[in-house]
Amino acid sequence: MENSSKYIVFQLNDQSYGVDVHQVMSIEKMSSITEVPKTSKLVKGVMNHHSEVIPIIDLKERLQLGNSTYTETTRLLIVNIHQTQFGLIVDAATDVIDINPSIVDDAPDVVGGLDRSFLKGLAKLEEGLLILLDLDYILKTEELNEVKEIIGN
Repeated sequence: MENSSKYIVFQLNDQSYGVDVHQVMSIEKMSSITEVPKTSKLVKGVMNHHSEVIPIIDLKERLQLGNSTYTETTRLLIVNIHQTQFGLIVDAATDVIDINPSIVDDAPDVVGGLDRSFLKGLAKLEEGLLILLDLDYILKTEELNEVKEIIGN
């Protein structure tokens, strides 16, 4: 039997998404973001996280799901992708679950308009489908370069 993997479940609009726990350093409450002039619409600004300045990206905007409205449940997923630390704004982080690979189907070419390049697959859970994202591919090369430039990498 295949080993299950742990996934952090979070919400964007009314849809549940999952990312491998190994891709997330921490989950934080939303805090003050400082806007940075002359950055793309994707980058909402920067914030101080444990004495490090990190760029903040609205994951809804990245996935073309609209703009985030900050509420009491809004969270930041602090990630380190390609040696670059940044925060992803999500509506809520709701759970950590074990997912057996046997319940994961390959992602179809398009899921709700999402680019397949950062989709790991679709997990069939009792509650419905969970879209699994691969954060290694969530930013295009030029977007990752912009994020690195903001923090001086």
